[in-house]
Amino acid sequence: MSLPSDATAVSTVHPHHRHGWWWKTLLAGFVLWVVTIVVTVSTSNTNLVPTIILLGSFLVPFTVVLFVIERVTGSVSTMQLVVAFFVGGILGVLGASLLEADLRAGPGIYIVVGFVEEFVKGVLLVVVGWRVRPKTARQGALLGATVGAGFAAFESAGYAFNAAITTRGIDLVSLLQTEVVRAILSPVGHVLWTAILGAVLFGAAHGRARFRWAWSIPVAYVGVALLHGLWDSNSTISTVLAFVFTGTPLSAARNGAVPASIAGLATTLYVVGLAIVSAVGVAVLVTVLLRARRRAAATPSDPGTPTDGVPGSAPGGAVLADGRASAWSDGRDDRRPDWDGTPPPHTLA
Repeated sequence: MSLPSDATAVSTVHPHHRHGWWWKTLLAGFVLWVVTIVVTVSTSNTNLVPTIILLGSFLVPFTVVLFVIERVTGSVSTMQLVVAFFVGGILGVLGASLLEADLRAGPGIYIVVGFVEEFVKGVLLVVVGWRVRPKTARQGALLGATVGAGFAAFESAGYAFNAAITTRGIDLVSLLQTEVVRAILSPVGHVLWTAILGAVLFGAAHGRARFRWAWSIPVAYVGVALLHGLWDSNSTISTVLAFVFTGTPLSAARNGAVPASIAGLATTLYVVGLAIVSAVGVAVLVTVLLRARRRAAATPSDPGTPTDGVPGSAPGGAVLADGRASAWSDGRDDRRPDWDGTPPPHTLA
């Protein structure tokens, strides 16, 4: 006896998953960015400069959001992710700007900035993810990446604007250089740090509906803040190392400029430093997600607990009359939904 046609569709959760819109948007946006640059240069129309800034600053971060939309599960809706990106990004840069307003330049300035910005993003992540169910490390990493992407987009727009405005007018070359560098580095910058914090924060809840305290949360916060600080201070560190390795006295620097004889080494050390910090961050995120997966696999199934990563599964194995797995609890009247098997509200008919 064959099941009804809708019985086979129960395993199809989130029909917007894995359509590849993230890379299609990335390619299309890159083409539009290049076309806008060509038109701006050929027509000398400065009205198009804001378009270049917005496209170049938001393209990669927004692509991250589309990447998340195609993979997120549970009760997270597309609207929640869009709000996390835009509102979280705006409030993030505003909050960080207010907290950093009185900071004075010094050897530890970048470490302090790392602690401030990761604190602001962490608070926003808690607010945005308060009603997300289930709270798992994977969900936290995806939502954290979204908040980090919003922060990166608005921050990059500010840096691009500052690079473009000079006493001689608009410096288009400096603007484009700033956008290219920040676009390439954004996935292993704010996006990565907040994804790590989100994975640990949500992973501590272990599939439950509410956040839970764990010592791993402050440890993760300190860790990502230090990585953030090292990332930002890498330019200074690489320059100092270049002076040390070549035996060049620091007095050789003129008006803060690196001597041409060590500029190449300083640049190489800068790239290597960024690669090391990025590799450490990626390794930490992968480790957190793998540990969360092993923990979920080793935990005995609770009849009232949602099953992570199994679309359409039912707590306690409850089955409807037509053969479909129930999305609710087994027999007990607590009506606890299987969040991982439930599409977000915008996908329900």
